[in-house]
Amino acid sequence: MSEKSSSSGSDEDVDPESGQPLEFGGVLSKWTNYIHGWQDRWVVLKNNTLSYYKSEDEREYGCRGSLCLSKAVITPHEFDECRFDISVNDSVWYLRAEDPEHRQEWIESIELHKAESGYGSETSLRRHGSMLSLTSAASALSSTSTSSFKKGHRLREKLAEMETFRDILCRQVDTLQKHFDSCGDAVSKDEFQRDTVVEEDEDEFLTTTRPEGEHNHNNNGSKEKLFPPASPKVINGIDFKGEAITFKATTAGILSTLSHCIELMVKREDSWQKRLDKELEKRRRVEDAYRCAMNELKKKSHYGGPDYEEGPNSLINEDEFFDAVEAELDRQDKIEEQCQSEKVRTPRPPPVSPADVFSAISTHRFADKVEEMVQNHMTYSLQDVGGDANWQLVIEEGEMKVYRREVEENGIVLDPLKATHAVKGVTGHEVCHYFWDTDVRNDWETTIDNFNVVETLSDNAIIVYQTHKRVWPASQRDILYLSAIRKILATNENDPDTWLVCNFSVDHDNAPPTNRCVRAKINVAMICQTLVSPPEGDKEISRDNILCKITYVANVNPGGWAPASVLRAVAKREYPKFLKRFTSYVQEKTAGNPILF
Repeated sequence: MSEKSSSSGSDEDVDPESGQPLEFGGVLSKWTNYIHGWQDRWVVLKNNTLSYYKSEDEREYGCRGSLCLSKAVITPHEFDECRFDISVNDSVWYLRAEDPEHRQEWIESIELHKAESGYGSETSLRRHGSMLSLTSAASALSSTSTSSFKKGHRLREKLAEMETFRDILCRQVDTLQKHFDSCGDAVSKDEFQRDTVVEEDEDEFLTTTRPEGEHNHNNNGSKEKLFPPASPKVINGIDFKGEAITFKATTAGILSTLSHCIELMVKREDSWQKRLDKELEKRRRVEDAYRCAMNELKKKSHYGGPDYEEGPNSLINEDEFFDAVEAELDRQDKIEEQCQSEKVRTPRPPPVSPADVFSAISTHRFADKVEEMVQNHMTYSLQDVGGDANWQLVIEEGEMKVYRREVEENGIVLDPLKATHAVKGVTGHEVCHYFWDTDVRNDWETTIDNFNVVETLSDNAIIVYQTHKRVWPASQRDILYLSAIRKILATNENDPDTWLVCNFSVDHDNAPPTNRCVRAKINVAMICQTLVSPPEGDKEISRDNILCKITYVANVNPGGWAPASVLRAVAKREYPKFLKRFTSYVQEKTAGNPILF
C-alpha cells in the first residue's frame, strides 16, 4: 500500500461584500507516479482554478500544475474515506486529505467555486480571450505552414509572369531599336552631304594657293598652314541592334535556366509531397490505433493512478516495475523503523501451556487436513537440500541460509523457498508461540495492513484473514488461511522434540470477498527444534545453554501476474530480513524470562 501523507488545515479568504470565496488553500497528498507515490503538495483553489505547488513557501516560483474546474468531475473514492479524484477530460488528479472532514471541506469548496464562477465573469472572459488568441496564433501558424507547401505551385505562375515581362522588354527594345535606326539613317545622310561640300571646297582652295614651299607669315612671324587637315569620317554610334540581340539571348538563357531549376524543384516537391502523404497516413493509422487502445484502457478504472491493476499487459516494463516495488519497500522500511524507535516495548512473558494441549490431535472439521499438512512438513520439509531437489542457495549470512527452487505455472512464479537458521537463547516452543499468537502479530510483522480471526477451531488452530500492504504497482494481496501449532514428540530419546506452526490456505463462508484484493494462496511452516548443551557443574540451564534450530518453508502463489524477475528479487530481499527481524524480536521478548521448553 502506498504511503499516506498527512494533510494540514486549509485556509479560506472570503469577499466581505458578496460573501463568495476568493481563495482556499492547504496541504493535500497528491499521487505523483508509481515511483514516488503520494507526496504532500500545497493546493490552492482560486478563480475556478485548482493549482498546486511543491510547498507553501515555493508559491513565488509558480505553480507546478493547474486545472480549470468549469468542466471538472469530482469523485470521492469508494473505499478510501480521505481520497477524492478530480478529472478534466483525460487529466486526472488523485488527492488525499488528512481525514474525511477535510476531504468533505475541499469537495464543498470546489463545488462552490464552480457554482460561483460562470462564463460571463471577467475572469472567464479574459480566459476565453486568451484561448482565442492562442487559437488564432495556432491557426496563423497552421496557415503559414500550409502556404509554404503551396509556394511550389506558384512557381509556374511566376514563370509565366517572367515570360510576359520578357515579351514586354523585347517589344520595348524593338521600339527603341527602330528609333535608333531612324536616327542613324538621318545622321548618315547629313554626314554624306557635309563630306561632299567639304571636298568641293578643298578642290577650289588648292587651285588658288601659292606654290609649294611658300608660307604665309603672321604678324608675329610664325608660319601656319592656311587650312587644317581633313577630319576623319565620323564614327557611327553604338550598335543597339546587336546589343538587343545579346539582351534577348541572355534573358532567354536565364529563363531557360530558371525553368530547368523550377522543374527540378517541382519534381523534388512532388517527391517530398508523396513522402509527406505517406507519413501523414502512417500518423493517422497510429493515432487511430492509439485512440482505440486508450478507449479500451479507459474502460479500466483509474488505469494510470494508484488504483491501477497489475497484469501481463501492464504499461510498466520490468525495470520500472522493480524500481517502483523497491522504492515502496524502502519507504515502508523507513516507516517501520520510525515506528519501532518510537514504540516502548514491555516484556511479555510467554504463557506456560501444558505440552499435551499442543500435541493432542484436534477434532474440528479441518483436523484431517491439518494432520496431513503436519505429516508432509515433517517428512519433506526437514529433508536435506541436496540430491535431486534442485535447491539453489541464494543467501548465506552467518547461520542463516536461504534456498530456492524456480517453479512457474501459467506464467506465475511459484518458487518454493526454504531457509535454515540457528538462534541462541530461545527455544522452539517460544519461537513457534510468537509466530502463531495473533496478539503479538503486529509487533513483528511489518507487511500486514490488517487482519482478524475468522474462526477459532480449537486451542491450537484458528482461521485468519489478513490483508498485506500494497506494494505499488502490484495489486494489494489478501490471504485466508488456517494456522495450527503442534508439538511433535521425538520417537528417539536422543532426538529433540519438534515444535511446528503450519499456515495453509482454506475457504470459509465468512471470509470477506476479494473485490479489492488479489487472493494469494500459501503453505508455510515454521519448524523448530531446541538443542541444549549441559551446563557446567550443578548450574541450572540458562539461555546461554540453549540453541533453536529453525527450518522455515514457504510455498506462495501470488494469485496474479507480476514480473518473475521482480518476484524473485523481492523474495531474495525480504525473506532474510523477515527471519532476522522475527528471531531478534523473539530474543528481545524472552530475555530475562523463564525458559519455556
